[in-house]
Amino acid sequence: SLLHLLDLTLVDLPGITKVPVGDQPADIEYQVRDMIMQYICKDNCLILAVTPANADLANSDALKLAKDVDPQGQRTIGVITKLDLMDKGTDAREILENRLLPLRRGYIGVVNRSQKDIDGKKDIKAALQAERNFFRSHPAYGHMAAKMGTPYLQKMLNQQLTNHIREQLPAFRNHLHTQLLALNRKAEEYRKYVPDDPTRRTKTLLQLVQHLSVDFEKLIEGSGDKVDTDYFFVNKTLILVIYYCSALLQLESDERDLRREITYAIRNIHGVRTGLFTPDMAFEAIVKKQISRLNEPCMKLVDMLASFPKLRDETEKIVNTEIREQENKCRDQILLLIEIQLSYINTKHEDFVGFTWSVTVALHVTSRV
Repeated sequence: SLLHLLDLTLVDLPGITKVPVGDQPADIEYQVRDMIMQYICKDNCLILAVTPANADLANSDALKLAKDVDPQGQRTIGVITKLDLMDKGTDAREILENRLLPLRRGYIGVVNRSQKDIDGKKDIKAALQAERNFFRSHPAYGHMAAKMGTPYLQKMLNQQLTNHIREQLPAFRNHLHTQLLALNRKAEEYRKYVPDDPTRRTKTLLQLVQHLSVDFEKLIEGSGDKVDTDYFFVNKTLILVIYYCSALLQLESDERDLRREITYAIRNIHGVRTGLFTPDMAFEAIVKKQISRLNEPCMKLVDMLASFPKLRDETEKIVNTEIREQENKCRDQILLLIEIQLSYINTKHEDFVGFTWSVTVALHVTSRV
């Protein structure tokens, strides 16, 4: 029943894969390692390092990873398996007595069911009894049998987790309290923007947007209250906008130069003749020249925007979504058009009349033959 279950939360992490198998990626080892490190690097996490007894403890991947993030062995609990599969004349007594590679929380030995036991339908109760008999009867483990086995491991983990939570709770409470104070201070800044009257919400929203606009302008101009020395806040997008605007401003021609160019163009078009009207070609030539000058800054902007993978992905997603939506509408319109054509045959249409006349003539000629 649930009354006999222990309060325990475990995260089962995979073992390190050295050689990719099947369709596994070439960097599977590093992917698994990164995933494991995301969990065990946290200070409030207890590490359960499982190592088989028939392997060299110095080569244990679990203990090596645990030592990388817990060099003093404060958070690591060692579990030694396959004690019944060790070579004759050898044992793991030195390890289980925490003398070979000491851990603050020690080691616990367990004996699990073998594949033969599983195939033989050996149940959990019988397996636990066999495990107890193994430790009690073994000459190297008999004196520590009471602190070995799966049941003791369960109780020990529950106790360790409870103690660990008790140890970490004060610091965790202080951390939450600090965050709460910071959030309260932040919320206090916006308390004056909280309208009691629902009809004032639009005005309040406009005030917030205006406040944000002023702060953003101060940051751009460097006239804000605080100067950040930790990171560069003017991002690449803003730099592109500033570059493009300045590039367009450089393309603007002086009014006197523009008038002179127009005058030269008109004279060149008239040639030796005296013109009565102002030719459109003169203005077209000037406009085309100005438009062609947009080519360089626009192309440079495109090249700079090409380094925005998120923008490209988002654009592709929007375009693909629009295509799919329009595809369905297109299908509906085509089906509707076909239904309209099928619902009424206009025999008075000139194409239909012409076709009917051609058929009549052909039949008449055929009958004469």
